[in-house]
Amino acid sequence: MATARRNRPTVAAVLMVAVAFLAGACGDAGSEGGAKSGTAATEAARFQVSSMLRPSGRALGVVDDKTPWQYGIVTTFTKEAGRAPDIREYYSSWGDDFDAEGNAFLWRHGQLPMMALVPSDTSLADIAKGTADAYIRRLAGQVAAYDGPLALSFAGEMNGPWNSWGPRHAEPADFVAAWKRVHDVFTAQGVTNVIWVWTPHVVDSGTTAALRPYYPGDAYVDWVGLIGYYGPIDGVAFSSLFTPTLRQVADFSGKPVLIAETGVAQGADKAAHIRDLFQGAAKAGVIGLVWYDQRKDWPGGDQLMDWRIGTSTGALAAFQVESGRSGFGHPFRND
Repeated sequence: MATARRNRPTVAAVLMVAVAFLAGACGDAGSEGGAKSGTAATEAARFQVSSMLRPSGRALGVVDDKTPWQYGIVTTFTKEAGRAPDIREYYSSWGDDFDAEGNAFLWRHGQLPMMALVPSDTSLADIAKGTADAYIRRLAGQVAAYDGPLALSFAGEMNGPWNSWGPRHAEPADFVAAWKRVHDVFTAQGVTNVIWVWTPHVVDSGTTAALRPYYPGDAYVDWVGLIGYYGPIDGVAFSSLFTPTLRQVADFSGKPVLIAETGVAQGADKAAHIRDLFQGAAKAGVIGLVWYDQRKDWPGGDQLMDWRIGTSTGALAAFQVESGRSGFGHPFRND
């Protein structure tokens, strides 16, 4: 068998190979270091909400059932309220993907996105057992990748019997276990940009369940968000609509309180009720108020209510004057 001639390498060749090897090694190290640095930078760049958890002012927000991209509600609210909202709340159904671009759009335009995650097509017990972990992990990853803050309300009005996750369909322990499951999966995914908002309906004649059994604990909650309306049932004054619930919550939580959803139905006393709402909220020391600017049936019934700001000149004037007088208007990005 013929063999190939093996030439002995010259010194120059050896040096060239050595230089190439070192350059490659340095390049690989740089790439690896760059990747590690990039990963670290990505981790470090993830939005941290820690500075937002104790706001120094009072926010003014708006909520409707439109997606983040449907910006008309913000435009209308800005025109009628006399200032842009600081919070834009919307609803998302269980199983839906997180709209990172839509939420980023809101944040770029000065609104803290607030997502009310509605578990209407699943049971709290199943969530607590981990049967939905794959979805929760996917959602957590999508939220973590979004470069901005998100206020997240899961299974709001859990004490409302009209909801499929309410007292007639689930126990308080089911809600607490489901909440903790969602929170723990998000934590395991490294999510740092979520403000966890626990949002019961105010305790009234339609929602009589005690709130403490529904509370997941201070380690799992950042803000308490109350939902209550001035309407045909119970909503005649802040002192009767919100104060009893605020006192009940104060017995087991010292977290900041946001009025996460409210409105005043059209009627002869709408302007007076708006004044009472803002004055009462300011006196109570809440961190914000989110207005429901739509026409919708009263919860659990078929009586159509008009909650919009501009239903009358008096209501519009009262909203503008009282929100300004009570100091509502706090851009979160300036914290």
